[in-house]
Amino acid sequence: MYSVTMNSMLWAAVLTVALVAAAPQRALPPRGPPGPQPQGQQIPIISQESVINPDGSYKWSYETGNQIKANEEGALKNVGNPETEAMSAQGGFSYVADDGSPIELTYVADENGFQPKGAHLPTPPPIPEAILKSLEYNAAHPEEDDSQGGGQPPRKG
Repeated sequence: MYSVTMNSMLWAAVLTVALVAAAPQRALPPRGPPGPQPQGQQIPIISQESVINPDGSYKWSYETGNQIKANEEGALKNVGNPETEAMSAQGGFSYVADDGSPIELTYVADENGFQPKGAHLPTPPPIPEAILKSLEYNAAHPEEDDSQGGGQPPRKG
């Protein structure tokens, strides 16, 4: 009884694997910025470039038939100086959003982090007038800064 049950389970597992392997495969959706794409149509690559240089610098770009464009180039900065050596890249991409509006983003990525720029990106609210005046006053009067700690004003005289 034990061997019949074990054989049945083994055959069921083999059959399941065979059915899954024989199932029709679907193509995965393309990766990258969204853009208008008709269902079931192949989008052509209009241009594509990729260059990797011996020194580690590189550049790549592509453009598709549905108005997606992307590019980037990068290199190692301050080579040989471990204190300041950093990878630096700059690039951008553009596409047409579902509502028809153009989306364009440029960026720099380096030792200061990722710095994107684009008209569609959210911006912080303006600094309130009172806080702005306070910051300006503090910058103009560094001698009044409580840099010694302790919360006590510096002694004069």
